[in-house]
Formats: sequence, C-alpha cells, structure tokens
Amino acid sequence: MPQTPDAPPHALKADSFGRILLVEGPDGPFVRRDLGATPLWLRLPAWWLARREARALRHIHGMADVPQLLAWNGHHLDRSFMAGDAMYQRPPRGDLAWFHSARRLLQQLHRNGVAHNDLAKEANWLVTEDGRPALIDFQLAVIGNPRSRWMRLLAREDLRHLLKHKRMYCRESLTPVEKRVLKRTSWVRELWFATGKPVYRFVTRRILHWEDNEGQGPKP
Repeated sequence: MPQTPDAPPHALKADSFGRILLVEGPDGPFVRRDLGATPLWLRLPAWWLARREARALRHIHGMADVPQLLAWNGHHLDRSFMAGDAMYQRPPRGDLAWFHSARRLLQQLHRNGVAHNDLAKEANWLVTEDGRPALIDFQLAVIGNPRSRWMRLLAREDLRHLLKHKRMYCRESLTPVEKRVLKRTSWVRELWFATGKPVYRFVTRRILHWEDNEGQGPKP
C-alpha cells in the first residue's frame, strides 16, 4: 500500500501523464508518481506506463543505483528517493570514471533481464550526491531473457545512448570499439526514426504542447 505523507508533497515535475512528487514519509523521503491529475483521455496510457515501470522495478528489486519500488496501487507509484542531479544539470564532463561506472551499471541491468529503452534522455541519468551514476524512469523498460536476440539488441541500443553521452562529455576517452558501436545503427533505430519518431513528435508537440527536449512537459 502507498505510504502516508507526513508533510505536504513537493512537486518535482508535472506533465500530461501525471505529477512526480517528493514526499516526506515516516521512513524518510520517497518519490510518488501521482496519476490523479492526468486528463481523462490520457489515463489509460498513463496507467499502462506506470504499471510497466512498477513491473520493471519489481524485477530489479535490490539492485543498487536504481529506484526501489515501494508501492503501486493503480493510482500512485511510490519509489525510493535517490539524491542527485540529472546529467544535464551536472554534466560528468571529462569524468571517465563516471562513464566506466555507468557502463557497469548498464551491464548489471541487462544481466538482470531488463533493458531501460529510454536512455537518450539525459534526465533519466542521475549524478548522485557522491558522484555515482544512477538510472530513473523505467516507464519504457522491457523485461526478457538477457540471452535472447531481442534483448541483446535493446541492450546494445542502451549502450549506444550511453556512448552518445560519453561522446558529448568525454569525447577524447572514446575507444576505437566504442566509436564503431556508435557508427553501427540497428534496424530498431531506423524503424523508430522512420515511423515512431514522427508520431511521437506530433503527439508531444502538437497535442501535448511539450516544447523541451527532456520530455518534462510544457514549459511555464
């Protein structure tokens, strides 16, 4: 069951799929995805995305540097709070150790049978208070056999997105192998850019009026 707040929650983010709240609970702060403010016509996809996130977090329960699922009741998704900043707020510029740790984190996630599937967004990468990488927002995560061809393909796409961030903030440290991975695009990426991306842009920009690049909802 969702925890009872000890104080009024603080809004971290709001968009058409609900609100992300920082809540002070009896055992300390936690993060709540609240679907109560979602427009009626978006409640089904918002519920589906939250349910998908809850399923992924339940699957990787106990893993370090990812949120821990506290509760999901169809209206609220509560997860543990991780103190830190999004990558774009505190870029790991020139921090090769951070990218090494981020790659190990991804490898552990993939060994546990989960592909994040949304790591192009810098908002989904955290730089924790002590400088470690962490992952959040598992709404698009996929669970499967890590040895299957499909999961290996998705894992490679996760890695490609991490390497694109490394190219942005730590370009001089890219290895020859990493450069080859960046150049080798998959059919999943090509299909997304040919079909899914135009639809995504139409929905987010024309219907939901999102104007930013992080998927954080409309600008004030």
